[in-house]
Parts: sequence; structure tokens; C-alpha cells
Amino acid sequence: MDVPAVHVETLDRVTVVTLERPQVRNAVDADTARRLHEAFLAFEEDPAARVAVFHGAHGHFCAGWDLQHGARAAQQGGAGELVAQLAFDPAAPRQAGPMGPTRLLLSKPVIAAVAGAAVAGGMELALWCDLRVMEEDAYFGVYCRRFGVPLIDGGTVRLPRLVGMGHAMDLILTGRKVDAAEALRIGLANRVVPRGAAREEAIALARQLAAFPQETMRADRMNAYEQWGKTLPEALRCEWERSRERMAEGLEGAARFAAGEGRHGKF
Repeated sequence: MDVPAVHVETLDRVTVVTLERPQVRNAVDADTARRLHEAFLAFEEDPAARVAVFHGAHGHFCAGWDLQHGARAAQQGGAGELVAQLAFDPAAPRQAGPMGPTRLLLSKPVIAAVAGAAVAGGMELALWCDLRVMEEDAYFGVYCRRFGVPLIDGGTVRLPRLVGMGHAMDLILTGRKVDAAEALRIGLANRVVPRGAAREEAIALARQLAAFPQETMRADRMNAYEQWGKTLPEALRCEWERSRERMAEGLEGAARFAAGEGRHGKF
């Protein structure tokens, strides 16, 4: 019996989505992409779930798109049919990307627990996440550069926004390996942890986020995402329109602070 390539575990208010295709370093084929997309939509729709952790089993996050699967699909139906299957539809906000969830903008945060390889489309999956906890011997890289495979899961959009155009061009054009130390320095990683610790450290971080007042955190997160492309006055207006509804939650928190909770940066 085939073992499903995507597993979902619920740890109180944290959802752990695990990618498991060890024979190809967790590379993603069409069925796996569909399962990842479904898993993250289910997380989005679960009112009890607050934060997700995206994890790759057996020592690797994801080695990208399964090129052998892609080659077979192209041989069977032709490149044109494969392109049609992967086409982006701006009228479908919940559509799946080639790697699964990469065309979704969820209302709740996702943390990547990065071990081993997170390359090509696997790097794009990590970029899709809000935060990246990276093991000290893990690595990123646009490894698809050497095969002429383009970035079609948001890599050319999210990477420059995350690390700046200069760093992004270096990584996109050369396809070189980026180790954890460099990833942390340029802002590609948020935390670097010992080998084998990414999953547990990411879950600990997710529990911290899950303990905060959720509506305000989600509003601030969405305002940060949606400000791209807006003028400063428009971005400020949108921030106010979304966040004014959270003022009651903020005043309640201020009262708790006045009563002595959370002083001196204590969480």
C-alpha cells in the first residue's frame, strides 16, 4: 500500500504539515502538490488551528519539483498541455500552484522548518511561508537554473521582497548554494538552529504565536502583505480600515498591561 506523501498532525492549536517522499528528497509531483494544497486549505478553514508548521521528513525540506515526473508528463501530453495544467488564473483565488499552496494567501501564519535541501521549487515553498527556521547544515538554492526550469511558484516575486533585489539577483541568476549562515545574514532565514532541531523549534515558535491575541496579529500580518504596490497614503488608509476593528482587543490588552501583565518585555 502506498504511503501518503503528506501527513497532517494537530498539536493543540498548531497544525504540522509534513512532506514525505524520501526516495526523491521530498520532491513534489502533481499528486503531492494537490495534497499539500488541500492540507493548507483545511488548516485555513479549521477555526481551532492558529499557526501551521511546514516540515519535510527524513532530513530534507524539499528538493523542488519532481523532474522525472515532469518529464513523463511532458512526454505523455506534450509541453503545451503541461503548461496549460499549471497556468495561473487570476480569477481563482484558491487555486493550486505547481508546488501546491504557493498561490494561496492564507489568513494565518505558516512557519517552515527547513532541514537539508530546500532548493528550486522547495525554496519557493519555504519563501511562501511567513517565517523560516533553518538547521545549521541546511541550504537553499535556485538549483533549477542548471536545467533551464523557470521559477513559477512565486520565487521571482517573494525572494526580492524578502532579501532585496541585489541578493535576489545573485541567487536567481547563479543558482548557487546558500548555506544557513548566509541565509540568516541576508534575511532569507529567521532562525538558525542545530541539526535535527528545526521541527521542534518551529513548533515552539508556532505555539508562541498561537498564544497571542489572534485577530490583531492576523490583521497586522495581512496589512504587511497587502501594502505592496500601494502608495503610502493608500497603504496607511488600508491599515487603518482593517485595524480599527481591533482597537477593542488592543484596549483590553492595555488594561492587562496596566495591571502588571507582560512588563519589561515578558511574554
